[in-house]
Amino acid sequence: MCGIVGCNFNTDKFIKAVELINHRGPDNLGYVNFENFSFGHTRLAIIDLNEEANQPMSFDDLIITFNGEIYNYQELIKEENLNCITKSDTEVIIRLYQKYERAFLNKLEGMFSFCIFDKKKKSFFCVRDRFGKKPFYFYFKEKKFIYASEIKSILKLLDSTPSFNQNAFSEYLTFSTPINGNTFYEGIEKLEAGHFIYLDSTTFIKEKYYDIDKIEVSEQNEKDIVDKIEDLLTNSVKQRLVSDVEVATLLSGGLDSSLVSALYSKYSDKKINTFCIGYDKHTHYSELPFAKLVAKHINSNHHELIIGRKDFIETIDKMLDFVDEPFADSAAIPTYLISQYINKQGIKVALSGEGSDESFLGYDNYFKVLEYYKNFEKPQEFKLTKEWEYNKRAYFNEPIYRMCGETFSEEQKKRLLSTYQEKNLIEKYKVDYDPTRWLTYIDFKIWIAEVLMTKIDRMSMANSLELRAPFLDHKLVEYLLGVDEKIKKGDTNKYLLKIVASKYLPKEIVHRQKKGFSFPFIEWLYEEYKEEILDTILKVNEKEEIFNKDFVKFIYNESKENKFKQYLWNLYIFARWFNKHY
Repeated sequence: MCGIVGCNFNTDKFIKAVELINHRGPDNLGYVNFENFSFGHTRLAIIDLNEEANQPMSFDDLIITFNGEIYNYQELIKEENLNCITKSDTEVIIRLYQKYERAFLNKLEGMFSFCIFDKKKKSFFCVRDRFGKKPFYFYFKEKKFIYASEIKSILKLLDSTPSFNQNAFSEYLTFSTPINGNTFYEGIEKLEAGHFIYLDSTTFIKEKYYDIDKIEVSEQNEKDIVDKIEDLLTNSVKQRLVSDVEVATLLSGGLDSSLVSALYSKYSDKKINTFCIGYDKHTHYSELPFAKLVAKHINSNHHELIIGRKDFIETIDKMLDFVDEPFADSAAIPTYLISQYINKQGIKVALSGEGSDESFLGYDNYFKVLEYYKNFEKPQEFKLTKEWEYNKRAYFNEPIYRMCGETFSEEQKKRLLSTYQEKNLIEKYKVDYDPTRWLTYIDFKIWIAEVLMTKIDRMSMANSLELRAPFLDHKLVEYLLGVDEKIKKGDTNKYLLKIVASKYLPKEIVHRQKKGFSFPFIEWLYEEYKEEILDTILKVNEKEEIFNKDFVKFIYNESKENKFKQYLWNLYIFARWFNKHY
């Protein structure tokens, strides 16, 4: 797990651009120049701890900078008869490129972003993994090409700060982060999940190499499906234990992290370390008792981190600094703090439970949305509710569900923004799936790729920690998309996963009422800042007339009553970033 930077020009600022992402890999900083090309890398040593695995790595006429882990690299060496000199997964990528050129990506199992530079062709081959677990940003304008794991390194190599991207802002209001390859900086793009770039002196190609848009439904009975899920998940956990350093787990006490921890514990030859986070006040948000129950059941070395308002407030700006642009998933802050705590225990790798809800139909809102396909009526006068919006979409035959955690709808943005231009933000995601499979598909394209993966990568790597998510194994995801919806739905959310989990976990955990991750972010924000929250948002209008002030004040007052909390957080985080940078 690492940080990567590269560009097609020489500059005195290059080393500084690499140093800016040293948190991603404090074990080694390396850089090389070839003619007018520069490549840099910061390394978090996890597989092959020897110096031979440091990067940038060069073999023959190729230079690679690679961020991530290839879990099946040892199998690939045997299956593809690769002649490798080092014991690292990095070299395996080079050898596969030499053998197949660009046609090897679907052989890789893992999380990755990398760039292979061909000295003879003067070409760049840049790749981001299937589900966007690892980030890849780039800038290509007036023949200047820059790529990096984080935006800050690209900004360092530009002569001036790019203009503010209005399209990214509109996407952020709805999805908590920009999508469609946008960032808040004009000209800086993020390579979308499952895509690659090929660039040489005459050609620029950006192309999709992977998607989950054509999975066929297969006919199987429930028992066979459950057995297959257990087998795939077990193998996924085992794969993600490939490491030359210790691996821990995040254990919230929910079904997903509990099952991952239980499977890991079963196949480990020693007690594993588990970590959970709780809160010193507002303890109704805490899941510590459930995590403790699981830890006792699997006999782990369990660690608890208790945070309070001061920790939360002090981490807001740190979160924004590591994400480099507005990012409105409030869970990023506790993720940062627990990652920091794990790092202080000397641990570099941990497993987490992300990706289960989306594949196993875990969200209550999924079932609520599906009802609108059966029951809807002609929309009445506008109401500021999700129910009104869902009914309107159903009536006009639009995609009803657009992402877990969707915030501002287009109708709401009309009332929020002083200047509004309507856009179909999900037009590119058309797919021939039934409504149930659409839920999983669109959440993998937006919620997982752009929100969840940004959160766990940036907040963990800010603390030199690698998080691995067994539920995001592409073979498991593909299989579940092919399961008949009636069998998958069963009679409860995560029906199939609960059957598997009942073999490994106490029934109090398997059948407890689902509690989505939440913590007292709005309570702490109001306790600390009070009227300053509104002042911070309205200060944006002193520079740019962006908002309808009355609508902002309405949201602010509603949030005091625990309504529209995410809406206020979304606006506040944007304003806090905007006032600092523009």
